[in-house]
Amino acid sequence: MRAAVLHKPGPIATRPLEITEAAKPTAGDGEVLLKIRACGVCRTDLHITEGELPPQRDAIIPGHQIVGEIVDTGQRVGVSWLGGTDGSCPYCRRNLENLCDAPTFTGYHVDGGYAEYAVARRDFVYPLPDKLNDTQAAPLLCAGIIGFRSIRVAGVEKGDRVGLYGFGASAHLALPVLQAWDCEVYVATRGESHRRLAGEMGATWVGSETDVPPVPLDRAITFAPSGEVVIAALSALRKGGIVAINAIHLDRIPQFDYDSLLWGERQIRSVANMTRQDARDFLALAAEIQLRPRTTRFTLDQANDALIAIKHDAIDGAAVLVM
Repeated sequence: MRAAVLHKPGPIATRPLEITEAAKPTAGDGEVLLKIRACGVCRTDLHITEGELPPQRDAIIPGHQIVGEIVDTGQRVGVSWLGGTDGSCPYCRRNLENLCDAPTFTGYHVDGGYAEYAVARRDFVYPLPDKLNDTQAAPLLCAGIIGFRSIRVAGVEKGDRVGLYGFGASAHLALPVLQAWDCEVYVATRGESHRRLAGEMGATWVGSETDVPPVPLDRAITFAPSGEVVIAALSALRKGGIVAINAIHLDRIPQFDYDSLLWGERQIRSVANMTRQDARDFLALAAEIQLRPRTTRFTLDQANDALIAIKHDAIDGAAVLVM
């Protein structure tokens, strides 16, 4: 099969993914073989490719927003970042599988979706709504699910004022969910095209990444891997408000003044992975509200180009590889 393989991490400008022939995988016990139709391109893939997340294997096929057909049955399903858990650690026993002590991550511990075929655990694939085509469904499988979990971690309630800091693949899918819950959404992001998209989608207010919203926020979610952005979000909160950090990798958080920024029972929380229930709940909601991601299509041969575009915020919405 054709696949984009990472042998040695490096700056994406050096195009470290090799588009090559690879052995077609075979499904083992409890697994399914998928013929891949599309795979979303995530910023986490960029962190893996550039080595900000340490390599787990000598060679890996990235990609964890997989839309594919089960070869044996033809059923269309999705695969996400959380590809498996041990089911026995203290966190799994407490229904906190996103914090599993021995997780398997798709496209990191096991080969992912930048290829024509992949295998996945049967109990970690999700039937997809018929109303969503392959390109629309792919970004929902990580960007959408993790954005939805971020909303939950931030404790968003109907009618809240919610700040979204950064407006890429995940945030642009969170905004319609918040609108469906009658929330006011305040978007702070770099890049004129991202600000324009947020405005077109009906954000209450749009500014640059460190601009201060015109009202105190009840909740804020940060999507950029920047400590400066976390501080900007924290400074916009009312007392008792919550910042949820949606980033698997974050540069350092600068020193900040506790008395003015964190005191008053403000909170900073991190968002770690997702659960299968998050995925089921979000996919059902996405179908209900007819969520339609903005996408830019790339071929498998253009996998490096897609990651370069993510690196430089060169596209609005999500990037998707179409096989």
